[in-house]
Amino acid sequence: MLTFLRANFRWLACGFLLTLFSSFGQTFFIGLSGSEIRRTFHLSGGAFGGLYMLATLGSALTLPWLGRLLDIMPAWRVALFVLPALAASCLIFPFMPNVVGLAIGLYLLRLFGQGMMTETAYTVVGRWFSANRGRAISLIVPGHQTGEAVLPLAFVLISSWLGWQGAWVLAAATILLVAFPLIVFLLRIERVPQSEVVSADIPAVRDWTQAEVVRDPTFWLLLAGVLAPPFIGTTIFFHQGYLIDLRGYDRLAFAAAFPVMAVTTVIFGLVCGALIDRYSAVRILPFFLFPLFIAILVAALVTPVWGIYLFMLLFGVSYGFTSTLLGALWPEIYGTAHLGGIRAITVSGMVLATAVGPGLTGTLIDAGVALPTQLLWMAQSARSCDFGQVEERTLNA
Repeated sequence: MLTFLRANFRWLACGFLLTLFSSFGQTFFIGLSGSEIRRTFHLSGGAFGGLYMLATLGSALTLPWLGRLLDIMPAWRVALFVLPALAASCLIFPFMPNVVGLAIGLYLLRLFGQGMMTETAYTVVGRWFSANRGRAISLIVPGHQTGEAVLPLAFVLISSWLGWQGAWVLAAATILLVAFPLIVFLLRIERVPQSEVVSADIPAVRDWTQAEVVRDPTFWLLLAGVLAPPFIGTTIFFHQGYLIDLRGYDRLAFAAAFPVMAVTTVIFGLVCGALIDRYSAVRILPFFLFPLFIAILVAALVTPVWGIYLFMLLFGVSYGFTSTLLGALWPEIYGTAHLGGIRAITVSGMVLATAVGPGLTGTLIDAGVALPTQLLWMAQSARSCDFGQVEERTLNA
């Protein structure tokens, strides 16, 4: 592992930074300002969730077109406008004068943060590595967890000093002064994969076009399954303020649970990466939702504050497997020549799942259906997923 890190530090660091700075457009970070936004614009939980859903849906519809730029332009040129656009989004989002402006700010954050930053990270690393793709993905995924571990606590502390709007201004400055020069510099040199073999089970595959992938039924079966974790995780993190108020948690104690998830995610992401390189991503597919099922039950049924820490631990196991799996699955099945366009569809689907979650659950909360009750429904849905036939069909194909 140390030899691999030393030999590929430039490219792994680039992917890590892209996932880290995508945090400013992720739900967990936006949700930190949820209470203040609702008070400022006099929004109910359902109204804010619905607005968030519309903004994220717009991002999901835009991303397949924008993501194709990674197939026709060098990644460093794409980064030249994505990073400044994300910084501008952080700067204008907290100062919008009305609900329409708020929706625009949310749309931009989701498109350039969760969307294009994540899309760029997984696309370039998926192309740069082949035989060690699982290991490489498992080493850039911790960028997400580093953000989840550090940023909630930092945001709460900075907000107490500068206010929540000041914290967003500082986020914009960090992107422009730190992320922008580093990421563009690292992207300037491409890496050429040293082997065409993906894993012990999956040989080199032909490169599918985006149009062929869209017509493939297996793609949609796989996509439906892998969207469950982002849907459920986004729902809980977006409504963290509601859950804190419902159960009387201390806000700082809740934020302090994020590092538990971050550490667990890193550990099990590395485990998943090793398993993928040994057995292939599609072999792991039938098992990756089980930890999520247990985590949801804990969040729904365990009411003391320690239950949040147990949930974060279990969700970290699920997130570690899911994040690494999603980075390796698509190039393993569909090749790398058109990976930007293909991943744009999958990331768009992920963004769509994270849009529907807050909006739908917020509406149900306003209708009197408590979030813990909804989580029990989600647990049942996760339990009912069976990927054995998808695995067999994919391998036979």
